[in-house]
Amino acid sequence: MRSVMIAGTRSGCGKTTITCGILSALKNRGLKIASFKCGPDYIDPAFHRAVIGTDSHNLDSFFCDDKTLRYIFKKYGEDKDISIIEGVMGFFDGGNSSAKSISDILSVPVIIVIDCKGMSDSIEAIMKGYISHCNSNNIAGFIFNRLPSRLIPMVKQFCLNCGTNFYGIMPDVGFSFESRNLGLVMAGEITDIDIKLQTITKAVEENILIDKILELYSSDFDLVDTLKIQRLFDAPSIAIANDQAFCFLYSENIALLEEMGCKITFFSPLNDNIVPESDGMIIPGGYPEIFAEKLSSNKSMLSSIREKIESGLPTIAECGGFMILHNNIACHEGEYKMSGVFDATAFQTDKLTRFGYIKMTASFDNLICKKSDTILAHEFHYFDSTDCGSDFLAEKKDGRNWNSCHTSESIYAGFPHLYFYSDLKIAENFIQKCCEYKKKKGDLNG
Repeated sequence: MRSVMIAGTRSGCGKTTITCGILSALKNRGLKIASFKCGPDYIDPAFHRAVIGTDSHNLDSFFCDDKTLRYIFKKYGEDKDISIIEGVMGFFDGGNSSAKSISDILSVPVIIVIDCKGMSDSIEAIMKGYISHCNSNNIAGFIFNRLPSRLIPMVKQFCLNCGTNFYGIMPDVGFSFESRNLGLVMAGEITDIDIKLQTITKAVEENILIDKILELYSSDFDLVDTLKIQRLFDAPSIAIANDQAFCFLYSENIALLEEMGCKITFFSPLNDNIVPESDGMIIPGGYPEIFAEKLSSNKSMLSSIREKIESGLPTIAECGGFMILHNNIACHEGEYKMSGVFDATAFQTDKLTRFGYIKMTASFDNLICKKSDTILAHEFHYFDSTDCGSDFLAEKKDGRNWNSCHTSESIYAGFPHLYFYSDLKIAENFIQKCCEYKKKKGDLNG
């Protein structure tokens, strides 16, 4: 497979802007592209899809074992002309979940982006450090961001000195794509986005060696084992919230549900009046706080959500989806009434709350697993709750732990996000409950 990872020395070094420019330049050449993002980020893949039109997915070595990670990479990349992977944080940051680890598992060549603003000779020291830090690191070469053109001969000599490749520079274009608490802001919120993308793409075309990047290949994936995913059940319908307020969706989760036999219907808690008729419901995370006033005014939707859940509709509600099930969302700007499924208030804090990967152990049988089962999850939120639930024990690798989530045989609701490929039984258990609900509905209506 023709593929490359665009990684960086740190967060904010320019790898996202450069990745977007490369994707756009490749698309302009008429190539079929798959793009991937390392880690649990929702927004960068959505940005790639919305702005550049590339097929984009997540690669996460915390959630997935090596076999599953290779399967996902092959599944979405094997019929494309090239796959571009965007790294996360600094290349080596994150231990077993780092971009470096993912590049090792996939045997993908890596181009490191260095932000050169304010540097000259120190650039070579960084290059030597990255190349020599590990015995094996797949680093094929470097792109030099915000480098004055007069220094190009210097960094080319640095590449020769280090025995690595020069893949070009990225001039300072005067802006980068804006970010929020998690990754980029959504595409529709960026002012003059088409003009900005054109500017970045032009800079990439003129300064980055695209033809040289197209020469990079990863290992042969023909021998990768496939996962046995069977159509298990009789086509239950799943209603999934998807709009500006609820947009943190793993495309792989949706595709897996469809592969297992589900019919997916999307709805908007912002703009629709009721939840569509279905056998199950997913309300993902997002930014409900930004749209809290509009959500609060959509009383028919809030009532519909509550009525569906109270009727026993199997429901997964994560983070922002969990927040809409509260009595209220309390933002700095004010307090807004929500659906009231849980007698609690979601309130804004000034810092990340319980950030990162966790392992959760179930205290009871519930919608997605059995008592004492462990599942993997991820949290990233600036809001907290007066009642986060206590049906799972959440634990971090460093030993910190806390109670989390509200569950029953028909609901999973809490701040932690789920990734179905981490354990296919999560999806299977959810679908099974949807089928039981469907049958019960049929018996009542029959």
